[in-house]
Amino acid sequence: MKFRSIDSRVVVGLALSSLMIIVAGCQSSGGGADSAAKPKVAESELRAYCPNVTLREGTAFFSTYAKGGQDDASKLVYQASIAQVTRACSRADGMLTLNVAIAGKVVPGPEGAPGKMTMPIRVVAVQGMDQKVLYSKLHKFEVTVSDTSTATQFVFNDPAVTFPIPAEQNVQLYAGFDEGPPAKGK
Repeated sequence: MKFRSIDSRVVVGLALSSLMIIVAGCQSSGGGADSAAKPKVAESELRAYCPNVTLREGTAFFSTYAKGGQDDASKLVYQASIAQVTRACSRADGMLTLNVAIAGKVVPGPEGAPGKMTMPIRVVAVQGMDQKVLYSKLHKFEVTVSDTSTATQFVFNDPAVTFPIPAEQNVQLYAGFDEGPPAKGK
């Protein structure tokens, strides 16, 4: 009886050790055909200027209400919020191209139902103290909500934010919800 339980532990230990070695081998970055095909990232690219992206005040939340229920919590259909924003930069032919990404969630309200929700997401790049607009695009981003008892996460990205490489490090990116100007009388 003792021999059998020791033998089982040894077998399990050997199996786990073998699995760890196989996984480690799959993750190695040694030579081979694949490493030759991957372009190397130069140190200058890692140190190159990549403007920050932030949320403007008041653009982190977006609410949708049932018809005639604006600002009435009992008529809330969905509320979306942005949790994180980030960007990645690349350079070619004197142009800076950024992929701006937004992560957030949609929470159904009392009037929420399964279906698609369209959110207005704007990405803007401005330069200098005068806030010269280098790029601005309003996206109509759809999120499908299938379960109204829980939040639905979403990830949005605009991979085409492009403008000439600035001479100074004075560009700021903004990303957030943009419902447009408020209705007259508000």
